[in-house]
Amino acid sequence: MTKVVLIRHGRSTANAQGILAGRAPGISLDDVGRRQAGRLGELFAEVQIAAAYTSPIQRCRETAELAGFPDAEPVDDITECDYGTWTGAKLESLHTEEVWGDIQAAPSRVSFPEGESMMEMFQRTTAMVRELAARHAETETVLVFSHGDPIKAVLADAFGMRLDDFQRIHVSPAGISIIDYRGDRPFVMCVNAGDDPTSMLASLTGPAVGGGDVSKPA
Repeated sequence: MTKVVLIRHGRSTANAQGILAGRAPGISLDDVGRRQAGRLGELFAEVQIAAAYTSPIQRCRETAELAGFPDAEPVDDITECDYGTWTGAKLESLHTEEVWGDIQAAPSRVSFPEGESMMEMFQRTTAMVRELAARHAETETVLVFSHGDPIKAVLADAFGMRLDDFQRIHVSPAGISIIDYRGDRPFVMCVNAGDDPTSMLASLTGPAVGGGDVSKPA
């Protein structure tokens, strides 16, 4: 049984401003996100990790480095969803888009303009995480630093949920989820651990594109 630890990047400057960062370059962690990443390093300091993988996007690479895994291997297929022309938009402005209802209730029907579909994101991320798990011995633990929507997709797959239900899952910045891969039947061991209940409750505002987040005071 290979244990895959899914870690969402720490809070970014875009999270704090309510912006859908997507694959935009130059989006770094803010002060809160850097502290979150440092705390991850403390949590995993005594854990034997066989390998660490990261989305190539800056905020994930920064999280991996600050957590003590500067040599985490970049993997394209665990990167953020390509939101196309929505990239860089304010989340509050996207709520008025006609497709917003489908993003919440029927994401399998959604394709972002000049970007990818949510089904494409779901298929590439779930396949890659299963492949990463298969690279390692059954007794090993690996870390995967990724983004809100991809992590929710992987968790939905492990739960046996449809993509259309994945918005029922919430993953906070620096949230930790663990899946135990045993052949074709994964077991979800925990979801969104590592944050204190007060800040977790404060961040819950309902489903959103990009994994969702609410800026919290430093």
